Amino acid sequence: MWNKFFIALFGIFFSIGLSAQVVDSTSVEVDTLGMEENVSYGENAVYNTKALEKFFEKLYLLETTKSGKVRIVHIGDSHIQADLFTGVIRRNLQDKFGNGGLGFSFPHNLARTNGNYFIKYSSNESWSNHRLTKEKNGSPIGLSGISLTTRSKDFAVEINVRDNAYQFNTLKIVSPENQNMFEVATAKKTITLESNVPKRIVHKIKNGEALSIIADKYNISTAELKRYNGLKSNNIRAGKTLKIPTSEMQKRSVKRSEFIPLSLTEENGVHSFYSETAMDKIYLIPNKAASNFALNGLIFEKNEPGITYSAIGVNGAKASDYNKYPMFFEQTSALQADLIIVSLGTNETFDKMPSSDYMTQLNAFVTSVKDKNPNAEVLVMSTPPSLLYRRSLNRFADAYARDINTQAVDKNHASWDLFAIMGGMYGVNKNYRQGLISGDKVHYTKSGYEKQGELFSQALLNAYENFKVTKKN
Repeated sequence: MWNKFFIALFGIFFSIGLSAQVVDSTSVEVDTLGMEENVSYGENAVYNTKALEKFFEKLYLLETTKSGKVRIVHIGDSHIQADLFTGVIRRNLQDKFGNGGLGFSFPHNLARTNGNYFIKYSSNESWSNHRLTKEKNGSPIGLSGISLTTRSKDFAVEINVRDNAYQFNTLKIVSPENQNMFEVATAKKTITLESNVPKRIVHKIKNGEALSIIADKYNISTAELKRYNGLKSNNIRAGKTLKIPTSEMQKRSVKRSEFIPLSLTEENGVHSFYSETAMDKIYLIPNKAASNFALNGLIFEKNEPGITYSAIGVNGAKASDYNKYPMFFEQTSALQADLIIVSLGTNETFDKMPSSDYMTQLNAFVTSVKDKNPNAEVLVMSTPPSLLYRRSLNRFADAYARDINTQAVDKNHASWDLFAIMGGMYGVNKNYRQGLISGDKVHYTKSGYEKQGELFSQALLNAYENFKVTKKN
């Protein structure tokens, strides 16, 4: 009976709450597992491909002449940082047009965060880091979105290529204002230093031995032996040891490793090293003339023609975070991009940022990118579907996607509606059951990111093939 009473009482309060609720245009609704009938998958196509014609021309030149490079830069948040989504796109484009190199890389593990698999970094020193998602504190945040600094003058960063497909001929170092803070070395030599040091003699006490007997053995006085070992009495115990004072000297060898620096060239906002033969290992070491060291990133390229695909992402990042750091945009020019892809918005939805405010920040970001990269074209992706706090419909993501597509022609950028293509507002639970999205209903699984990468690769290549048909006609 009590159970029926509480159920009835709860129903009354629930009805009162609903009748008193004021509907707000920015409110969110509760999602349920039964909403799959509302799932609608958008067409997998790039919109406003006219904004990519210069990029497609460069792709066409690369494909037909088998020479040169086409450089793509993909910037975003946690969906990009791990390089799962972008890694598939890189592989697919390089399979078709050639592998021109990895592109941008950053030692995320030295900054205590996650990065891609292709390059392994290790260092003998700890490095300080600061992300653009935190309050500004004067840290030199640039192209990586994460500062990496040290004052140590004895550091060495060992860089190993894990995947032979990304051996490199050219390494470019990105640092604040292109300061010459670093040198590189491909080998280290061992130096042996010899010196004369006092000979060290240790005597292990045997049964029946007295201090006087041990002193006589080494031609020293008992008092000297006691003083040297800090003894206050003549009592000693078998099995213990005594240090024996001596004026004898012995040779001591000390070995240490020393790196052999290689020459760097200053160009296009970077310091670069070039090797005729492909390399899979190199060391980053201090420039002895510098006192502070800040690394904003590295760029790896091969001699072969083809695509380089640089992925830059910061966990938790918003467009407004990037907009706080002019040096980020200044350093993008070092990548010599032909196409810049922007994937932001997820973190703004959790701030419940109105779409008008988000578009203001996004457009400021795109304007800054274009200003520093006048020869690059821009494609903006909508954020993938997610739920707010695992259960509420993400209407903000829906609004962002619509507004990105609506403004594409006016703002002269291409767009790709990942939100709609992956099922839109009602597709999250279906994606979850298919193993495409993780339990937080925000981040995708490895399979989910790989599917997104395959879909975008297909859409971009379809748009390029349509460009070729139009070109021939």
